[in-house]
Amino acid sequence: MLQPRVLEVDPLADYKVMVVFDTGERKVFDVFPYISGDWFGKLRDTEFFKTVRVVGNTIEWAGGQDIAPHELYDDSVLFQSTQ
Repeated sequence: MLQPRVLEVDPLADYKVMVVFDTGERKVFDVFPYISGDWFGKLRDTEFFKTVRVVGNTIEWAGGQDIAPHELYDDSVLFQSTQ
C-alpha cells in the first residue's frame, strides 16, 4: 500500500499535531519525543511550533524540521473527538 498523503496539519497543545490524510483519517502525532538537540529543540518554542505546514507528503516547520511520512502515519493515533 502506498503511504497515505497528508492533506492538512494543525498544531495542538502539548507538542502534538492533528494530521488529516487522504484516506479520510484524522490522526494525532506526538512530536514531543523528537524535541531535543539544536535542530528539533527549536520546536520547544510554542510560537515556532505553530509554524507547521504541509510540504509534499509530510509536515515541516519554518526551520526545515520535518517528520518522515511513514513515521507520521504509523506512529500517530486516530483522533478521538470529545464531542
